[in-house]
Amino acid sequence: MKRDSRLSSVLHALLHMAERDAPMTSEQLSRCLGTNPVVVRRTMGFLRRAGIVASDRGQAGGWRIAADLSAITLRDLHVALEEPDVFAIGHRNDAPECLVEQSVNAALDKTFAEAEALLLRRMGEVTLADLARDFAERFAARRQQVEDWKNGA
Repeated sequence: MKRDSRLSSVLHALLHMAERDAPMTSEQLSRCLGTNPVVVRRTMGFLRRAGIVASDRGQAGGWRIAADLSAITLRDLHVALEEPDVFAIGHRNDAPECLVEQSVNAALDKTFAEAEALLLRRMGEVTLADLARDFAERFAARRQQVEDWKNGA
């Protein structure tokens, strides 16, 4: 089963956008994501409707973040993407009258619901600012590694 990677892609795009002082075109973002500009425009449309990004027309136009990074949570993005399933696993529905299947499905439904609630609660705690800060720390550490390597350390 194919996994929905739109949230990961959106986070990737937004972090690139956060690092720039100018809007990014769909073509630029598509190169960052290794996808088609049409996919970027479609996905960014979800975020525009949620007020997370805005688009500017014209030669200097493109996509830009329209909200404070510390106010955008992973949950906000999940909702903006129309809440795709968070789990790719499910249960069988081949014989709904089967008591074994009913028991299994009841247990799985309860377990999935509890796990999803926990995941969505945690997603509501992680902001885009948190990710941007983590990226900045990783980038600085990598830059230091390169400098150390150049200096023979």
